[in-house]
Amino acid sequence: MDTFVCGKCGFIAFGSAPDICPVCGAKKEAFELDNTAIKRPTDATTLSELEKKHIPQIKITKTCGLVGPGCVDANIKIGEILHPMETKHYIMYMDIYLDRAFIARYHLSPEKLNPVLGIHLKVDSGNLLVLENCNLHGRWLSEVKI
Repeated sequence: MDTFVCGKCGFIAFGSAPDICPVCGAKKEAFELDNTAIKRPTDATTLSELEKKHIPQIKITKTCGLVGPGCVDANIKIGEILHPMETKHYIMYMDIYLDRAFIARYHLSPEKLNPVLGIHLKVDSGNLLVLENCNLHGRWLSEVKI
């Protein structure tokens, strides 16, 4: 599937560029086709330490602990080995997609936050995709079925 990157904010669109970027409002002309924009593990069965620190880990809980029925919890941790959050090396943001349609961007600040996120979804099925952007090592993603 083609991957389009917004030249203004780095948002990723799958399949085709949107008329307007849902993150920054840039027009379609700001997007460039870049099928190498997302990093992938060399061997998914034997991850390197770098890959273990960048590939998002997603845990879905069908019974929401906060909202109750009609809500699904998704707990996200960047890396099997927790990614560092230092001034010189950190996760800039996490973008969340449902069935490859964008639903949210969460910005992270170095030093003050861990690269983890808990979200509550008003859905009972679909594929949840998390795309993270490391300031040094680029974008990495994971996708799970709800």
